[in-house]
Amino acid sequence: MSAGADASHPIPPPIPHPAPRPRLAHGTGAGPSVRPRPLAAPRAHRSNALHPGAWWLWALGLGTAASRTTNPLLLALLVGVAGYVVAARRTSAPWARSYGAFVKLGLAVIGIRLVFAVLLGSPIPGTHVLVTLPEVPLPAWAQGVRIGGRVTVEGLVFALYDGLKLAALLICVGAANALASPARLLKSLPGALYEAGVAVVVAMTFAPNLIADVRRLRAARRLRGRPDKGLRGLVQVGLPVLEGALERSVALAAAMDARGYGRTAEVPAVVRRTGAALTLGGLVGVCAGTYGLLTADGARYGLPVLLAGVAASLGGLWVGGRRSVRTRYRPDVWGVRAWLVAASGAAVAAVMILAGSHDPAALAPGVVPLAAPALPLWPAAGVLLGLLPAFVAPAPPLAETPSKEAS
Repeated sequence: MSAGADASHPIPPPIPHPAPRPRLAHGTGAGPSVRPRPLAAPRAHRSNALHPGAWWLWALGLGTAASRTTNPLLLALLVGVAGYVVAARRTSAPWARSYGAFVKLGLAVIGIRLVFAVLLGSPIPGTHVLVTLPEVPLPAWAQGVRIGGRVTVEGLVFALYDGLKLAALLICVGAANALASPARLLKSLPGALYEAGVAVVVAMTFAPNLIADVRRLRAARRLRGRPDKGLRGLVQVGLPVLEGALERSVALAAAMDARGYGRTAEVPAVVRRTGAALTLGGLVGVCAGTYGLLTADGARYGLPVLLAGVAASLGGLWVGGRRSVRTRYRPDVWGVRAWLVAASGAAVAAVMILAGSHDPAALAPGVVPLAAPALPLWPAAGVLLGLLPAFVAPAPPLAETPSKEAS
């Protein structure tokens, strides 16, 4: 190349590369390069999803705590804990939307209990009479039962406390239904309980699927400008819902038949009889031990008999599981987070049981004389332990399709 060419076409200077951005130190700011905190719960995916049994143990712990008290403040705190965990950790699957239905069912239970207290009376004597209803005369053999009569404030408050107790139990069960996948729960059952587990899981998923079908059909009718409320809407929505339930049942039966459901391995008769005897004896031991723990006279033998019954039941399930020839694809792992979730529910139940043995009046406030219930501090602090799953359980994915979760 000549010198004139070099003068007319000068070589452009090199473009300087931008200096590398300094990496932010851990915890100093937000940005794509900042790593998540080690204690923060990760996003849930197939490999780190929480075991469904942990959710049920947590919910059963809360339900046990609710069954030990009639204090409305503690029951409201238990319901709030369950609702917060469900709001923080439930997915967008169809069965995860059933929690609202259980809350409405609990409110209906409270209303029915109050109606019964008004119409049928209450065994609690009271002096603050609200209204006196016409009383229906009953024969002598129905002594102790009345229809109508005086309605007192004490009787209504007692009925409200009982209704809140049952409503809290239903809401705890609804929390487990909204958080634990029924399909994964069925896969995690022992082989000896697989047949019974199928019936239980189908019964548990009927209500969530029914609610999802009703919502879908009502939304479709609203888009078409058709009524979705009242008796006419109920009749026109009920038939498609029943048809969909029948189609799902037929599809489930076909899928189970195609996968060889019901086939068992050939085992000796001694093994079958041993498994049946251990399971039956273990269940009897569990019932006897539980009765001993609930009574004052059987406190000495209650715990040993209960432990022996649980051990015999587990042995019977292990022996009975040898008849099952099914395999498991990628079974769920019971990890550290599952232990923490289950332990939080057990801690809530244990704190409530200990509080009932030391200060039973705080867990069962009286209504005669009528007084405002007080909030016991350390039982309330124990109930707050149930919030642990909202921080340690894997968080639901940000963009999640219901079809993937349901499958």
